[in-house]
Parts: sequence; structure tokens; C-alpha cells
Amino acid sequence: MPLKIVYQPYTLHFRKEAGTSRGVLTQKTSWILQVTDSEHPDVTGYGECGPLPGLSVDDIPDFEAQLASVCNLFNELDLEVFPFNLGIILDQLVPQHLPSIRFGIEMALLDVINGGERILFKNDFSQGERGILMNGLIWMGSYENMLEQVSDKLALGFTTLKMKVGAIDFENECHILSKIRERFDKTEITLRVDANGAFTQDNVNYKLEELAKFDLHSIEQPIKAGQPELMSEICATSPIPVALDEELIGHFDYREKFALLKKLAPPFIILKPTLLGGFRHTDEWIEIANRLKIDWWITSALESNIGLNAIAQYTASKNNPLPQGLGTGQLYTNNFESPLTVEKGELHYRFDKNWELPHF
Repeated sequence: MPLKIVYQPYTLHFRKEAGTSRGVLTQKTSWILQVTDSEHPDVTGYGECGPLPGLSVDDIPDFEAQLASVCNLFNELDLEVFPFNLGIILDQLVPQHLPSIRFGIEMALLDVINGGERILFKNDFSQGERGILMNGLIWMGSYENMLEQVSDKLALGFTTLKMKVGAIDFENECHILSKIRERFDKTEITLRVDANGAFTQDNVNYKLEELAKFDLHSIEQPIKAGQPELMSEICATSPIPVALDEELIGHFDYREKFALLKKLAPPFIILKPTLLGGFRHTDEWIEIANRLKIDWWITSALESNIGLNAIAQYTASKNNPLPQGLGTGQLYTNNFESPLTVEKGELHYRFDKNWELPHF
């Protein structure tokens, strides 16, 4: 089964500006991979490499040159891939400092291994038998815009909302949360907030105390990553359970991952396969978290529906009951049509909808 891989860039355009404490996004580029099998020309696998600007380890100026180098090496080796050697191929082919490339190739090869039908993990979700519970994401914007987003998500049936905080006026952010709590208590609507590292040592305790008034489920990454002593103290004393996100990026060694989680001891971690180096690295984080009795959930990282599909199927295979962060497929005006459908706050795979895939 000699395989060949090609790629092409694809720029995704946001329907509306997406604001975080790191800035406002209007578009995002992914590199779409296609793997073909010369012995089985009807079998084609697709993957997606989508580094996030300013966040991914492989958000580097020569990213495309690095991707081309990996693909050229892959094609020169005339590889055959099976479940038992997939991990070996990835380890030998893709350097650790290119996590989104590793993820994209892993995704495409899993697609080929499973027949090139976009079913990478066979489970009740990918067979269309159940949905995955999700949180509805509220992006930063004006006070009025954020309230409008809240109303829209509630109307769509979401019972968990995740609000980005840390960029607009803090009092306005608290006012929005208070408006939600005036209508719904924590048994009706679960609230998460994501600071994306926006708080500082000087104000983090004050802001956590203020936010705790709104019965929040968790706060993601209250301070910037790389401050282990302060983060350990925050995880231990915060009135809101802390979920680590950016803190996990760039850690690829198993022992390093274990040491980090053991030291910081967060209640939750958030897993983004694109940023962590794919499913096998995500498996390691889950195994360590389970050993240390740390809860977790999985989120997408602004991938197109190609990447989102793979992440959703992987997520379903883990049977995690918490709401997951998989609502990014509706963000773009030019996303690829797919069987992924959001219904009443859940993501479903509907076989009556077809894939629209890029042409190479």
C-alpha cells in the first residue's frame, strides 16, 4: 500500500470577528492534506494542519517549508501504514516541534486505514446514533454583541456556555454574567469562562473572587502559561475550579507532562489535539490526568470541518460526559460541507448530508 501525500493551503473566513484576549480573528489558514494509495485509487484520506497564530508551537515563518519537507520525506519512503506502525511512522517522520503537522498526517493516515470514508473512529457518534454534548462559545465583543451571542446560543438549546473574558471592561463582563444568572441558576445553565491568560499576578485573585459570585463551573487559563509557582497557588486556592489549556502546549515528553500536572494539580485540563501533537499525545495527557484524578474535556482549535470531524469522532470514543468544546464548525462562511450538524446543543454526524472536499 505505497502512499503519497500532497497538501494545499486553505483560508477560512469568519462570519463575524472572533475576539479573544490575544486579539481579534477575521480569518485563519489551514493546510489540507490528501493521502492516496496507488494500489487502491478509490481510497483517499484527508487531514488538516491548522496552527493557531500566536499560540501554536509551530506558528513559525517557514511552516509551509517544514510541511513540504515532511511530505517529501513521506513520499520518498514509499510507506505502508497499519494500526500497529502508525505511531512509529509519526515519531520518525514528524519532529515534535511540529504538532499540527503530526496531527494532520495522523488524521489523514487514520482515514486511509479505515477505508477513506472520513470515519476515523467507529463508534455510536460516527455511526449517527448519538450526539456529543457541547458548550456554546461566546466570543469577546461589545457588551451588546456578547449579550446577543448569549441569546442566540440559548435559543439553539445550549445548556453550557463558555464566555471569553479578559479583553473588554471587566465590569461589563461581570454584568453579562449577572444577566445570565438573573434568568438561569447553575442547575439550568452551566457557565464556563476562558481568560486565555489575560489576568496578572496583581489582579488575578480579585478577579477570581468577583467571578466566583456567578456560580461558574470553571475558568480556563486565568494567567499566562509558564508561571508554575503562581499557577500552582491559583489552582490550590481559586474559588473557581481552574482548567489548564495553554499551559499544556509545548510539552511532548511523557515524564514532563506528568511532572507538570502533578505540580500544578488543576481540577481540569483542556485538550486540543492540533496544539498537543495529535491523538497519541492527547491519549497520554488523558492517561496521566486519570491517574492524578484530574478531569478533562476536549476542544477543537478553529479547524475546518475536516479537522473537527476527526476530533469529534476521537472525543466520542472516550465517552466523557462533560460538555465538550466542538462548536467551531459554524464559525466560517466557507467551511467544507459535511455531515456534522449542531442540534439542541449537541454535535451529530448525519449520513443524509454529504462531504464537500477540496480538489487537488
